Amino acid sequence: MASRTAMSTAPEVAQSGDAGGRNGVVAFLAVCFSGSWLYLYAAHSWWGLSLVDPLVQLPFGFMPALAAVVVRRWVTREGFAGAGLRFRFRGAWPYYLAAWLGPLVFAAAAVGLAGALGWRTPGPSSLTDLSGGLPAWAFVPLLMLVVPLLTPVYWGEEFGWVPFLRQRLFPGRPLRATMATGLIWAVWHYPLAFTGYIEFSDLPLGLAVWTVSFLFQEVLLGWLYDRSGSVWVVSLAHGGNNMVLSLLTGFLLGERAGLGVNTVTLLTTAPMALACAVIAVGALLRGKSSARRRAAAETGH
Repeated sequence: MASRTAMSTAPEVAQSGDAGGRNGVVAFLAVCFSGSWLYLYAAHSWWGLSLVDPLVQLPFGFMPALAAVVVRRWVTREGFAGAGLRFRFRGAWPYYLAAWLGPLVFAAAAVGLAGALGWRTPGPSSLTDLSGGLPAWAFVPLLMLVVPLLTPVYWGEEFGWVPFLRQRLFPGRPLRATMATGLIWAVWHYPLAFTGYIEFSDLPLGLAVWTVSFLFQEVLLGWLYDRSGSVWVVSLAHGGNNMVLSLLTGFLLGERAGLGVNTVTLLTTAPMALACAVIAVGALLRGKSSARRRAAAETGH
């Protein structure tokens, strides 16, 4: 995971030893998990609603943001300065572009990897069945145009996870904070495996694979936030992960190629893991370069 860079757009981080920060984390997790899981139980067991329905998912998806708002306003009373709410288009446009196009690149890489491993994968023309007859050359661009429109929906999750929780877990240790946030984010999703949203043939293995996928996603989302300073970049990437990466690979590799959920998840995770490795190597090289410059400055050479 890339270390935080000293840039004007970088969001502020809660300081270690800040009692309000610790209280904020506890309050956030209590509100987020209790509200989300109680809603899932009520929707599935009491009201008989399907969690596959996007409208039914909305209260669940907005609970992290609601928890962050409640804690910022009434628990820590810190307000919303430094919360990453500014768009920062001028300085962050490369990261908006990466967040928008990245999921499509990952989807193509996952399908290509499946083919390289010997699985028979359908061509893009098969997407006409998914799009109701619309040709693939029109459907994919249309899907890409829809993603930015849905970005506010995914803000409902990301405003809680990245600008709030991740910035308060293990201050000064971005990799540890990212791993902890990713693990918490994955566990928060676990009830979906028991309420009809996703079905694993091997539940323990499925949850483990799902967790690994969330961890790599969190590294990428955290990197985008650190570089852009805007939660909207992260929300755009999250929307692309769901609406482009998961949708296309689920159809092409799941329904059409007949691969299981775990296999498809691993195939989509592989290119994300490669991107994370590139980020880590870049951070390591920049760190060594900075160390050399500091040493040269101290010795006067």
